[in-house]
Amino acid sequence: MPRVKRGNKRKEYRKKILKRASGYFLTKSKLYQAAEEAVERGLKFAYRGRREKKRQFRALWIVRINAAAQLNGLSYSQLIHGLKINGVELDRKVLADIAVNDPQGFAALALGAKDAFTAKKSEADKVNAANHPKRASRDSSAHNASSTRTAKKPAA
Repeated sequence: MPRVKRGNKRKEYRKKILKRASGYFLTKSKLYQAAEEAVERGLKFAYRGRREKKRQFRALWIVRINAAAQLNGLSYSQLIHGLKINGVELDRKVLADIAVNDPQGFAALALGAKDAFTAKKSEADKVNAANHPKRASRDSSAHNASSTRTAKKPAA
């Protein structure tokens, strides 16, 4: 088997690593071994960061949608549930953009979601009342009794 001399390939690879490490502090930009470790570490953080970025943007969109939903008298979960009932298939990125740049358009979406949500809720309440008539009457009487209670006086 012939002898292989790696001179050119080794130089190219080392130059590539040192070029990536340019701007690093002290030996991390000058010495190959330190530069290789620093570059590898940086690439690991970059890989992780690309995934974290997606999570952070989704969280930002949810915060924006929630703020706009609150202005329209809905919680975030009620809005999303109402939109799903209506068959609106806008993702959170688009909803957040509409919430920021087109408040009237978002208000229209929220109104449709609110109507769908309340209709679904009243329908579920009717089914619940039909299936459990005693529970429905007990729940309504307990609600009325709790509103007529008075505060207890502290013991002397």
